[in-house]
Amino acid sequence: MKSALARIVLTLGRYRVVGDPPTVNQCVLVAAPHTSNWDFPLMMAMAWQSGMSLKWLGKDALFRGPAGVFFRALGGISVDRTNAAGMVETLAKTFAEGEPLVLAVPAEGTRSGGEFWKSGFHRIALAASVPIQLSFLDGPSRTGGFGPSIEATDDLAHDMDQIRAFYHDKAGVKPANRTEPRLRNELPAGDTEA
Repeated sequence: MKSALARIVLTLGRYRVVGDPPTVNQCVLVAAPHTSNWDFPLMMAMAWQSGMSLKWLGKDALFRGPAGVFFRALGGISVDRTNAAGMVETLAKTFAEGEPLVLAVPAEGTRSGGEFWKSGFHRIALAASVPIQLSFLDGPSRTGGFGPSIEATDDLAHDMDQIRAFYHDKAGVKPANRTEPRLRNELPAGDTEA
């Protein structure tokens, strides 16, 4: 059923899946660029077509009311962005339980574009000692799929340089809303712009 639904969504969106899905049973999957409401159904369709079962992080507003039941059934995990302090530790403990877990994180944190990505994906991968799997949507080429897997290290600038190299030509569904892959904590102390 899921693979049939995936084919319908991808056909309607006129997207094709490229690249190899993760071969490990635990990773943090970066879902980027995150630029439109189409990102979620396309991401789920790509995962289902590739035989993946995703868990994913979403803002807490998505999980209110009847919609919450639906989104949780699709693997959603609610994040209160005003009080996310313990989320990294909680997710690291979940990974440590050893069960298969591919956790999709929309690194931009918003569909409308911004100045920085959120660092949670890197902090979770580092704390849990799991790889970061890059995934993408690219409207101009009508493709979406999977890129390389990288190991999170304490050298944040190095890790982000690898991520920027992959995403430099990935525009998202709505290219005008794309946020350049950079983190606020990459900046030197006291600097507000890179």
